[in-house]
Parts: sequence; structure tokens; C-alpha cells
Amino acid sequence: MFRLKLLTPAVIALVPLALAACGDSNDGGVDAPSACTMPTTSGMGVLADFCAPKDPGPNGILLTASGEDLALSGYAFPPASPDDFALSDGWEIHFDRVLSTFDHVTLSSDPDKSPTDQSQTGSVVAEVDGPFAVDLHKGGSLVGKGGGDERAAPFAALTGQNKNGNAAFDPTVRYAFGFDIITATTSAKNINLDADDLADYQEMVQKGYTTFLVGTATFKGTGCTSTIAGYDFSKIPTTIKFRFGYVAPTSYVNAQNPDNDPAAPFANEEHQRGLSTVANQSTIAQATFHIDHILWESFVHDSPAHFDPFAAKYAGATTTPTAVLEDFKGFAFKPFVDGLGQPLPWRACLAGYTPPTNGAMTFDTLGVPVNPTGNPATSIRDFYDYNTYNHSTFGHLNSDGLAFVKRNYPSPQ
Repeated sequence: MFRLKLLTPAVIALVPLALAACGDSNDGGVDAPSACTMPTTSGMGVLADFCAPKDPGPNGILLTASGEDLALSGYAFPPASPDDFALSDGWEIHFDRVLSTFDHVTLSSDPDKSPTDQSQTGSVVAEVDGPFAVDLHKGGSLVGKGGGDERAAPFAALTGQNKNGNAAFDPTVRYAFGFDIITATTSAKNINLDADDLADYQEMVQKGYTTFLVGTATFKGTGCTSTIAGYDFSKIPTTIKFRFGYVAPTSYVNAQNPDNDPAAPFANEEHQRGLSTVANQSTIAQATFHIDHILWESFVHDSPAHFDPFAAKYAGATTTPTAVLEDFKGFAFKPFVDGLGQPLPWRACLAGYTPPTNGAMTFDTLGVPVNPTGNPATSIRDFYDYNTYNHSTFGHLNSDGLAFVKRNYPSPQ
């Protein structure tokens, strides 16, 4: 699907000539020059200052972060083309900000250590420690791995194996790639947050959020069908403000890499694992964040997306509501019931979409236990848990390379 992207001279010129940390000391294993050649991004008294990385050169790795086009432009309805992502129930979504905090980017030996257990790798040979705070809605200076209008923000560079005696990377081998999503912290380096972002980031710190999605959803569907005749959709507001804060610290381990195609992956995997360097230019490794996971109708990856379950919680509202994720604690999803106590039907507004069941919407957990009074470490209790669980799978490598997901919060694994 994608081939390994190498930095051309034109692209290299876009990358600020400095590394992830300014100063003379080695910070988190990243080689750092004595000064930045471009101004740092100020933490503005809330976060740590950030100094963007220069291209590491031949046999090096430039690390970037991207929320892809969807974080930048949102989800249009109707879609511009049949291949564009769109919500099945006719909602359009625009973001004001998509804030997240990540850390501990690692390269490890032997990504193929176990063909049947993706979590197993060899030892860590290189590591970048931040932490880093990013607004994925802003993008960055480089074209992202998905191409088109996608923008990626460079955040660090590696010139060698800083956890293995500073040995050079071996272009003939692949290295397992992983990173962590962590709780927001004022020690994070400010990749691209502005003053408005920082106000919300402080709320993230106070509430222990790892990711914060702020924006507006507007219903734009026409000619829709419903699985419950007579359901009164006019009771559901057509505009919803949302401020969805997620408490989902997660490790993404040994990611698959679309840039390795057409190399054959292991059974039940989509791409070969790991990444390798090349001898004559740098290699980009993009930590990719897929924020559409919160909208999926099941735990199946890339299942159809909906906003009706969020909006229906506010059925009967007479003013534009602001949805927060905490409102969905105790909110059942097997089946969904709206804010007025009525069963919520599936609504189909997108050509080609067929609801999976008749009657009320019921989201599928693929056998993960659902128990409203259960232990959150072993069961999904409500739509808050369901939504957080799906969100926790949003970290990838180079667009859509799936990793082993290790949830570092009470959740079924």
C-alpha cells in the first residue's frame, strides 16, 4: 500500500535544523546540538520548550507524529467521494483541537521473535523520551505518510542505537517500533500547542486525560432510513459541541509497517513488522493517531462509524449541548436508549451502509464481557468504557500499521 518514504532534498529543507532537545546534554537518548538554528516552540510557562529535530542524515531515523487528514479537516458529510471516510448516520465533525501526550518511542531488536505473539521482541536498542504534547489538528511541516493534505510534525531524530553502545543502525535488519500514550503532564515538550490549546491542556493535566478531542458535530444527513418506524429524530439536537477527554494510557508494541509492502506478513497480520534504515538517506517513522476509532459500531477494526449514540444522550435538549465523555458513564449500549428513555434505532444516511441488526442500536464487543456492575479490568460496563476501549487502539506506525495494544489502565486486555 505504501512504500518507504525517504527524505528528498526538498523535504529536508522543511525540517528545522535542530534535534528534539536543545542543549549540550543527551536528552532521552537523542543526540542534541549545542543550540537550535530556529526558534524553539515555547511552553509558555505551562509546558517545556521544544526544539524541532534536524534531518539525521544517512542511516538515521526521523520521528514524526500525525493525526492524518481526519484530525486536520474532520469528517465531511456527504463525503466528497465514495472512498472518503464518512459517518454512516449523516453527521459531520470538525475539530478545534486534538491534543495528546506520548513518550518512550523505542526501537527493539527482533520484531519477528514470535510469529503468533506480536508483543514479543528483543531488547530495546534505541529510545527517545519526551514526553511530547501535540495538537494533531495543527499538523506539521512535513507531508504525512498518507499523502495528500496530511501533515506530520517532526519531534525527534536518531542517528544510532543509543541503548546499544551507540552502534550504527544495520540497514539489513528490521527493528520493532513502539511508543506510549501517557497522561498529560506539564513536563511535556510543546510540539505545536498555542495559548488556546494550553488552556485545554491544563484541563487534561487536572483530569488525568491522555487525549482530548474538542469540536462540533452537525447533522447533515438527508434521505435517511431508520430501523424503528416512528422514532422521532427531531428530539435529537442537530448540533453538538463536544469535549471528549480520554483516560487511556496505552503502549503500542512492535507495530506492523505498511512501508514494508509487498513483503509477506505473518498470518492474521496485514503488514510485515518493524522498520529498517537505508544507507544513503534518512527514514521517516511516523507515529500515527486514528481518532475515528471512538465512532466505531464494534470492536472490529475499521467498522462503520456513528455519532447518533453521543447525540441521542441529549435528546430533548432545548439549547446546543456540550457533550463530555463523563456523561456516558452508566450509559448502556446493549441496546442504546436516548436521553428520553426511548430505544435508539440505527439510522442509515450513507449510500451502501446496511445496519447490522434490526431494532435498537447495539454495539458489538466481540465477546469481551459486558457487565454494568462488573470489574473494569475484566468487563465493559457502559458506553464510556466501550468508547475508551476503542479509542485505546488508535496508535499506529506509518499510517495504518497495527501494533500490539497494551492498555495501562483498568480494562480488559
